[in-house]
Amino acid sequence: MAVEVRTTVFDPWQELARFQGEMAGNRGKYGATCVFVGSMRDFNEGDTVRSMFLEHYPQMTEIHLESICREAARRWELLDTLIIHRVGEIRPDDSIVLVAAWSAHRSEAFGAARYLIEELKSRAPFWKKEYLQEGTRWVESNTPVS
Repeated sequence: MAVEVRTTVFDPWQELARFQGEMAGNRGKYGATCVFVGSMRDFNEGDTVRSMFLEHYPQMTEIHLESICREAARRWELLDTLIIHRVGEIRPDDSIVLVAAWSAHRSEAFGAARYLIEELKSRAPFWKKEYLQEGTRWVESNTPVS
């Protein structure tokens, strides 16, 4: 289980390859890797968004994310999980979040990855301030699950 909160741009596919390469003890054990990558859109609620600033409480955020990973490990048979989340200034097309779950079977990996991202979006202490063409605003809620 790994959780990282970063202020710098990251390539989710490179991070996934790096982390998976470090899973030496699990080589040959996983049959499924389920990945979710969230990126910043240039629109929200009908407005053009130029950038956003994601705030968090250091340590508190990591504690929440680690708790979500432990909960997923109790609910599904997982070999490992990874969450990388950006904070600070984010621009359209930047990756904001990478969530990955490894398991012997796809149903476990799918279930855990979906749980991780939905719990992260609803429980983790992040606050978004959007910079629009005309002014700024705080985002009060996340996009609903569909």
